[in-house]
Amino acid sequence: MSEPVKLSVIYYSATGTNAEIASLLAKEAEAAGAEVRVRRVAELAPDAAIDSNPAWRANVDATKDIPVATPDDVVWADAVIFGSPTRYGNVASQLKQFLDTLGPQWQQGLLADKVYSGFVSTSTRHGGQESTLLALYNTVHHFGGILVSPGYTDPVKFVDGNPYGTSHVAGQGDLPVDDDTRAAAGVQAKRVVRIAAQLLAGKPAS
Repeated sequence: MSEPVKLSVIYYSATGTNAEIASLLAKEAEAAGAEVRVRRVAELAPDAAIDSNPAWRANVDATKDIPVATPDDVVWADAVIFGSPTRYGNVASQLKQFLDTLGPQWQQGLLADKVYSGFVSTSTRHGGQESTLLALYNTVHHFGGILVSPGYTDPVKFVDGNPYGTSHVAGQGDLPVDDDTRAAAGVQAKRVVRIAAQLLAGKPAS
């Protein structure tokens, strides 16, 4: 029997939206047969900033037992799904800082030939969802990674309307993750696992 796809879901979440989406992706990937690691990147904001927003502090406390991502979580994986809230149409500094620490692994070629994908949340409709994912994917190209976006490969993608990845409008009041986002996450996770499995099946035995 072939070994299961090893998937890392690595994300940053301030107030909990992306933490919930990461969990959804992980569950869908496990249901598709993958071995999954869920990892949060380190928080860079000072306690004063976190404490100024009760939802931010609540999420930090609620997710403190989730392991912090390390470069090994990317090297270990056959596929990686990165997640970030948008910051002015770009990747949040916390996730970007983690990506920037991967230089040694990139130089050794340890990040190439893996499947990569992404998800995002915004406070407003659109709000930089596509530009954040495209900015994230610039890093994938430098890795020599294999970008697997969900595309319009399933009818539910015509509902959420984002072929670049799973996206959610959290709103100013942190709206709950809705059924459209859940369905989109299911499509993305299954597609990532399926394509990664196909690539693994074509690899020569080591």
